[in-house]
Amino acid sequence: MIVEDSLVVRELLRYIVSRDPRLELVAAVASGEEALAAIGSARPDVISMDIRLPGIDGLETTRRIMAERPTPIVVIADAVEDSSLHISMNALRAGALSVVEKPVATTHAGYESVAGEICTQLRIMAQVPVIRRRPIGSEWAGRSAAAPSAPAPMPLASGQSPSVFGIAASTGGPPALAKVIGALPENFPLPILLVQHMGPAFMEGFAAWLDSVVTLPVGLARDGERAEPGRVYVAPGDRHLELGSNRVMRVINSAPVSGQRPAATVLFRSIARHAGPSAIGALLTGMGEDGAVGLGDMHAAGAQTVAEHESTAVVYGMPAAAVRLGAARAVLPLDRIAAHVLSIAMPGAYP
Repeated sequence: MIVEDSLVVRELLRYIVSRDPRLELVAAVASGEEALAAIGSARPDVISMDIRLPGIDGLETTRRIMAERPTPIVVIADAVEDSSLHISMNALRAGALSVVEKPVATTHAGYESVAGEICTQLRIMAQVPVIRRRPIGSEWAGRSAAAPSAPAPMPLASGQSPSVFGIAASTGGPPALAKVIGALPENFPLPILLVQHMGPAFMEGFAAWLDSVVTLPVGLARDGERAEPGRVYVAPGDRHLELGSNRVMRVINSAPVSGQRPAATVLFRSIARHAGPSAIGALLTGMGEDGAVGLGDMHAAGAQTVAEHESTAVVYGMPAAAVRLGAARAVLPLDRIAAHVLSIAMPGAYP
């Protein structure tokens, strides 16, 4: 089902979907109210959702759908509008699965790439099982009771202190990252290096949104910049992020790894090389296997590693791959990862 108030864009999306034999359009509506009225009879497998709608906006429509009739939602957003990006990130927090760039005229140079990404995301997200969402802050209540408890962190070598925290996610990542990083205090003593799989056009907006919802300052990483304690550095769009010696970061344009750039495995491997047993790594929700091998390298180097437990992961792909490899020392539900990290990074303050 397409939800888009602009007739021109709605027809363009209809055309884009019609070209993919694996997709079938069951409804195309112009408002959130129409979407809520049609979803019961149309029964879509996936919804393409505009954010700026007359009446009930796309954010509220997403909230209602996820509360009443959970369905995979792909947000179609204008990547150059700051306000639209902010609303789009909040839609992810409300239960939407991914954000893709709004299509432009078929004569535009980037049209084929954008159209292809829209179809790819719709096909992939249609396969994701979704659950009825509770209000933010309690959405995982009752789901993690059967999750295993965290093992005691392996003691660091004598005289050694934690030096860096690497964290990565893909599908379902923005709200998961906000939950983990948002639970860290303003005096958190480590730099945080972050990889989130997302279209390049959205990375700056994602970093700005995350900065607005967590206590620690967040920004895009810059090549040659030194990672400072208590700050969050986001890998820029379509570039790998690495940790170098003396906590100097590198932003590089080398080939994708596991089909991803930025790739979590690239970040984690660099952390294993330059921080070894003084590092902490966390791999959260996401499709595919990116990050699992890199987290394994961190584990082998003596780092503290954690993977999100299946009970809270929107998509149990990346963390599952890490668990299969034996790369995670701890496997924890989302709402317990921050406390585990704090017990390692600030053991006196957070026993």
